[in-house]
Amino acid sequence: MKTADKEALKRKTNAKISRPEFFNIAISVDCVIFGYAKKELQVLLIKSNRKEFSELYSLPGDLVRPDEDLDTAPYRVLKEKTGMDDVFLEQVQAFGAIDRHPSGRVITIAYYSLIDILHHKLQLSDNDLHWHSVKNINQLAFDHKLILDTCIHKLKEQIMDHPLVFNLLPEKFSLRELQDVYEAIINITLDRRNFRKMISLKKWLLDLNELEINTPRRPGKLYKLKKEYSSFNGQKKK
Repeated sequence: MKTADKEALKRKTNAKISRPEFFNIAISVDCVIFGYAKKELQVLLIKSNRKEFSELYSLPGDLVRPDEDLDTAPYRVLKEKTGMDDVFLEQVQAFGAIDRHPSGRVITIAYYSLIDILHHKLQLSDNDLHWHSVKNINQLAFDHKLILDTCIHKLKEQIMDHPLVFNLLPEKFSLRELQDVYEAIINITLDRRNFRKMISLKKWLLDLNELEINTPRRPGKLYKLKKEYSSFNGQKKK
């Protein structure tokens, strides 16, 4: 071992000996995956396997491994717990309440994503993994309800200025379907004409000159997100 390496190892060892309390904190990641179905905003949950939270659901998450980069961990977790490996994840924030984890001090970093459920099939179903309507969630394991609520709040703040919601929809959609998604997220009924005016001013949409098919209502015109916005925030349509 080189002298410089020996000195570096010595400094690390001395730091751990002199301040051991700072080297007994774990880091975890939790994934908040939003989808849209049955005119409701949905989130992907898994049954907690901890006895302290028996019968409660939690967000897919895990501890960050000692040899793992922070931003690599949520993709590994999502692959292991859901089988999905084609989802872009955005870091939201850290949650570090002292008593948030029963095993000890664990600081978690939340990541979130919006996906089209039909084009991102779950490959696994262990621990009762499935989609839940966010409006029906009252309690989750750990502090995951707080994490979920924080991500919903972030989503509500962003959707009026950024083309995020299109990740929840198929490639082609009607303005009626688009308005339904917005209303599901903000939980408010929007005026039809005002909504369409707002969307028109954004200039996000491309008119496909096509009509809906197999709809009980009067067929509406179909649109898609313009190509220049299709990779917004790293999320791409298949």
